[in-house]
Amino acid sequence: MAPKARGRKLLKKEKRDEFAPEKDHHAQGDELPTETLQDNDGSSNQAMFYGVLDRDELEYFKQAEATLGMDAFESREEKGQFVTSVIEEARGKELKLVTSQICSKLVERLILDCDDSQLKGLFKAFNGNFYGMACHKYASHVLETLLVRSAALVEKELLTPSFDDENVAAESNGDDEYGSMENMFLFMLNELKPHAKLLMSDQYGSHTLRLVILILASKILPSSTQSNSNLRSKKSKIARKMIDIKDNDEFNKTYQTPESFKLELRALVSGLYKSFTGDVASRSDVSPSTITKFRELCVDKVASPVIQLIIQVEGIFDRDRSFWRLIFNTNDERDAKEESFVEYLLSDAVGSHFLQNVIGYGRQKYVERLYRLYMRERVVKLAKRDTTGAFVVQALLLHLKGKEIRQILDDIVPELSVLLNSNIDFGTAIINASNTQDSYLRDEIIGQLLKKYYPAEQEERNVLESCLQLSSSTLGNTRDDWPTAEERRRSIFLEQLIAYDQQFMDVTVESMLALPEERLLQMCYHGVFSHVVESVLDPKRVEIIQRRRLLNVLCKDVVNMACNAYGSHIMDKLWNFTAKLMLYKERIAGALVGESEKVKNSTYGRQVWKNWQLEKYVRKRWDWKGLVKDQERELFPPVEKPVVAPGHNDRYDRNEARETHNKKHGRDSSNHSDRSRKRQRPE
Repeated sequence: MAPKARGRKLLKKEKRDEFAPEKDHHAQGDELPTETLQDNDGSSNQAMFYGVLDRDELEYFKQAEATLGMDAFESREEKGQFVTSVIEEARGKELKLVTSQICSKLVERLILDCDDSQLKGLFKAFNGNFYGMACHKYASHVLETLLVRSAALVEKELLTPSFDDENVAAESNGDDEYGSMENMFLFMLNELKPHAKLLMSDQYGSHTLRLVILILASKILPSSTQSNSNLRSKKSKIARKMIDIKDNDEFNKTYQTPESFKLELRALVSGLYKSFTGDVASRSDVSPSTITKFRELCVDKVASPVIQLIIQVEGIFDRDRSFWRLIFNTNDERDAKEESFVEYLLSDAVGSHFLQNVIGYGRQKYVERLYRLYMRERVVKLAKRDTTGAFVVQALLLHLKGKEIRQILDDIVPELSVLLNSNIDFGTAIINASNTQDSYLRDEIIGQLLKKYYPAEQEERNVLESCLQLSSSTLGNTRDDWPTAEERRRSIFLEQLIAYDQQFMDVTVESMLALPEERLLQMCYHGVFSHVVESVLDPKRVEIIQRRRLLNVLCKDVVNMACNAYGSHIMDKLWNFTAKLMLYKERIAGALVGESEKVKNSTYGRQVWKNWQLEKYVRKRWDWKGLVKDQERELFPPVEKPVVAPGHNDRYDRNEARETHNKKHGRDSSNHSDRSRKRQRPE
């Protein structure tokens, strides 16, 4: 006997049955109206269905997507003709395509490769369906790509002086229903604004809303695959890399926008504020329950990034910072509910990320108030929360004033060696804060870092092992699992230490020389550790004896290094590192010339060949040696002799000194004086 359906499962089943399309429509491919469902939590669940493609159409569009993905066209004209033919074939089927997992990728590729008029045509095809697309799993990606290209076209039209005349002519001929891209974008915005509150909490719509806010505020539009993008989630960025759709050069830029966009941004944000608070005159009139509900959104993993972005841009038009004042108080008194909310932010993963970001965008006095009331007395405890509160403390070090920064440094620096056990980024934050405060506590910071990574009491100490953890790293692995993100962070940190103080340069060189030669050479081929090797190849900071010892190892594999993506950069550095060491420079040049065919057949080797001026080494050896001399004079300028005052002859000074010496010891200096006078040039 089948189990009886009950409760929420039964309710969801009834909703699916109520709104499910009939099988006849699926078979015939008829378009059905869009229905909006409302979940129990109030978030929107846009059920889009516009019919399905028949088998032949689906096969054609799959093949077209594969062709664009391979990008094996002989010319841009050929690719443009193919894009035009696919767009013509897709006319009238655009909404079916964007809701398909495979075909939505095709539409994205078409948007990235089409011209301006085709872009407007695709934009028009989605009119009236932008909200549904924003909330759809696949269509939302298409819409975001469309919006980025539209922002670029808005700037292009804005900066084109003859655009207005062309636009008027087009409208008079009936060729362009909306005229400019600006008008089309505003038309789309009018469709989205009534649903802004629902978009904020929608899993897919929130990304679209954030992108719209960035465009209206003329902020940078990040790449969809960028690792630190404030637009995409980590899961979304990984998915974007897997489908291999590369952004064009219009991403990761800031675009100029017309004045109407600033007005629309104000209307959008003000409308959102009223949708939460109603028509209240001030924050004091907002009910405590409303504040509590909005604070819950601040720690919601979907809505929180949207609120962070709103706080970032609201200062453009709102001096009162309404959203900030809705979340936090602005008076100088403690508030029990606010204190518990801040404590939750400091201990929650989403909440700490929220607080870390808004600290950077809030007014200075508001940030100082939060620090003074709720964080100043327990900075060290917060810094030890390595996955939550530590990031907030790092943000405070960036945005507080000098007095508060020095207070934090006074508390944290004695504990720095302990904090680095779980959060190596803390070292970077401390060094940067010290540099901004005129090297405040510099000696103490260096002492703590040396105590951590190069302790004096240990005989077998090695900063490469303690900081980079070479023994457990991917160094020497043949699989494609390197470098890891942790290795990249540690490598960047050690590079910063080397640049920070000469002591770290010295101990890093000593640690490299203590490694087996094979391990040091492996570092030259590693994706991130090779940067550490590059950072120590500074002839002005490394003593000549240590330079010789390093070169004795590095010179053993210069040909293979020159032909490697990472090792070739080290070879470029060796050109300066061998200054005043002509024997090593000629040894390297001779090894590269000896296997010139292998070097020249490599993309990286050809660049090394060029940077080392090896054609001149082969054909005009004396000219090459002249280049070497010029390089040495540039890196190590000769010490200038003291300039003698005009009319002053140091030869006569020596004679006078000799006469004084002879008189002191009772000697006759007349004969010497005569000889001296005989050598004088006759007048």
